[in-house]
Amino acid sequence: MEIIDAKFLVMSATSVAPGAQQKRFAAYLDRLAQAAGHLDRAVPLKSYCTGLLLPGERKSVEPMAARLCPENVRQTHQSLHHIVAHAPWSDDDILEAVRRYVVPAMQEQGPIVAWIVDDTGFVKKGTHSVGVARQYCGQVGKQENCRVAVSLSISTMKASLPIAWRLYLPETWTRDKDRRKATGIPEEISFQTKPEIALQQIRAAVIRQIPSAPVLADPGYGNDTKFRDGITAYELQYVVGVQSSLSVWKPGQAPLAKRKWNGTGRPTKLLRRDPRHHPVSVRELAIGLPSSAWKNVAWREGTHKPLRSRFAALRVRPAHRDYWMSEPRAEEWLLIEWPSSEPAPTKYWLSTLPAETKLRDLVRLAKHRWIIERDYQELKQELGVGHYEGRGWRGFHHHATLCIAAYGFLVAERSRFSPSARAGRLHLSVPEIPPHFRPRGSPHTRRAA
Repeated sequence: MEIIDAKFLVMSATSVAPGAQQKRFAAYLDRLAQAAGHLDRAVPLKSYCTGLLLPGERKSVEPMAARLCPENVRQTHQSLHHIVAHAPWSDDDILEAVRRYVVPAMQEQGPIVAWIVDDTGFVKKGTHSVGVARQYCGQVGKQENCRVAVSLSISTMKASLPIAWRLYLPETWTRDKDRRKATGIPEEISFQTKPEIALQQIRAAVIRQIPSAPVLADPGYGNDTKFRDGITAYELQYVVGVQSSLSVWKPGQAPLAKRKWNGTGRPTKLLRRDPRHHPVSVRELAIGLPSSAWKNVAWREGTHKPLRSRFAALRVRPAHRDYWMSEPRAEEWLLIEWPSSEPAPTKYWLSTLPAETKLRDLVRLAKHRWIIERDYQELKQELGVGHYEGRGWRGFHHHATLCIAAYGFLVAERSRFSPSARAGRLHLSVPEIPPHFRPRGSPHTRRAA
């Protein structure tokens, strides 16, 4: 990589007016640069993170280069592009450095209360960008040409931070050798479902000894029995959404014991069910509950008033394919939400929280997953996590990692010092962009920059 004059690239990071926030930011960038592992990467990596936090609607490489160094856009663009698209630094190492800085600040306001699994989509035109396929996109709420990333976040009651991020690759991508080669997908990457990716992220968090907490997830993950069993295997609890069709045994019931051996044939160890003794869907169970089972619970303050709804909780045994098991599944909480204004229950959760857990605490944790929506909103709208224009695997993940790194500084600032800290509102100097500059893709562009 060509090393350009550092005075151009680090302008916004080190040449600002002296102040406590600037000193903290400079020290934070030093941590990230050290994690990048090579001295030549330090200046462009620091500049990239600075560019993400500067004001500006578009956070792709070229507009950021113009904001950082308006008198030397071309060389700055080349340097920023190289650090995100080609430099072989480790996303895991950078995210580890982010976590080590941010989490202590978060914990000053309270302990880690949840690990939150989720995914988010990015609408994308064309077919050549890594991972793009027609699939469900939560951003627009329907099937769309997009790519989807799975994330794991950790959360206190007031703040949350993504600590893992991985692109979901549809099976058509993993089987296509030409597209794999063109986008630089590593050989070790094979097809994995979203729950499988999430379990891999959870395993890595366990190995890193991140403070343990119950895992939260929506029904796209919670309905997967292997996902729930995997969480339990890592000795973690969970509160996960499930679909209304999921089958359970009614409270106090379990599968029939193995059939008594009559002395002929092979003895069986499998549990049984029959037409008179069988599991029911959680929806059927909820509708049959008496009115006394439902309680009004408030879980947090809303914009104008406390958020509250009607809930019921009971102990049940999940029944998924337990006829292939020799022992019944352990009892879990089934939490059901049925707003009084709705004709039927609207949401369901399974949880392995202790049997003595109070309904209010169960509801609060089940509803706590909302907190990461703020993360996604800021990562997309303020930090441009979806603005990366390259097509490759490495670039997609490097850009997202540096967006999370920039966002992590905001989370730490809010937790320790300034609740109003936001991208574009930090005290970072912004050089004036030349009036003739137009980034590629602009409707007023006369030629490629």
